[in-house]
Amino acid sequence: MSLSVVFAGTPPFAVSALAAVAAHHRVVGVLTQPDRPAGRGRTLTASPVKDFALAHGLPLSQPLALRGESPETLAAIAQLRAWQPDVMVVVAYGIILPQQVLDIPRLGCLNIHASLLPRWRGAAPIQRAILAGDAETGVTLMQMDAGLDTGPMLLRAALPIGPETITSELHDQLAQLGADLIVQALAGLEAGRLVPQPQPAEGVLYAEKLSKAEAAIDWQAPVAHIDRQIRAFNPWPAAQAVFAGEPVKLLRSRVVARAAEPGIAPGTLLGLRDGLLEIACFDGVLGVAELQRAGRRRVSAHDFANAEQLASANAPKVFE
Repeated sequence: MSLSVVFAGTPPFAVSALAAVAAHHRVVGVLTQPDRPAGRGRTLTASPVKDFALAHGLPLSQPLALRGESPETLAAIAQLRAWQPDVMVVVAYGIILPQQVLDIPRLGCLNIHASLLPRWRGAAPIQRAILAGDAETGVTLMQMDAGLDTGPMLLRAALPIGPETITSELHDQLAQLGADLIVQALAGLEAGRLVPQPQPAEGVLYAEKLSKAEAAIDWQAPVAHIDRQIRAFNPWPAAQAVFAGEPVKLLRSRVVARAAEPGIAPGTLLGLRDGLLEIACFDGVLGVAELQRAGRRRVSAHDFANAEQLASANAPKVFE
């Protein structure tokens, strides 16, 4: 027997879970954030979850908020009650659910969170895990309460973070892992097999929202940090340096297993080796595999070197 499910989510990360839930259960309603301006033209754009819901004929609601006494909020809550869900599945919805909403589904609200809780509660768990140099991350499926990612855990699964892992790739892997877990969890919930476990009191960390200010590379920082910065901020906000007076996004990298010669200033371009632009850091060498000039397409290190004629004696040799 399938459950009646309300799904609440907004970004691409949530779509895999919605598709998995819809394949096994009856989705009686979808909540997603209102359309937002996007792109250079600031055109109103639907969320990926809305696109999926419309394509599959799922009932849709886009409230601005679920707290307060405004007519719009009260109407959204009334709609949620009218859907009579057995359970609500929440994935990166981006709107706080008050207790009166959490109490509507008879089996409660389940949240898919992209970290191994209690580490990296909050807005940017994937990026923070890479930036911190964590060896692994994963997905935690929890029963929601009124706190920020504080509810009791139902299922967890881990994934390794490799030395060249970037956020966009890890994002997709975790999205699929979350989709797999929610199918298991709903089956367990329906059968009464799930046993909630409280989150440990130790090891709590918060994944603060990303800012563009974090994207600027400081070549005086340790090479391992710069490498993690590049990988964590791909695709957004994208780690940036300045080369020949213009901003350049550095998109893929790895730490090279050798040191720069003494006396070479951090940020100095050492040349192209094994398909990598090697750049001196104060404690090592960074190998950059992919870059992007402002307003241009992404290119390999080899193509960047050719375009900039880095073999020329007059070519600039320093990233700032």
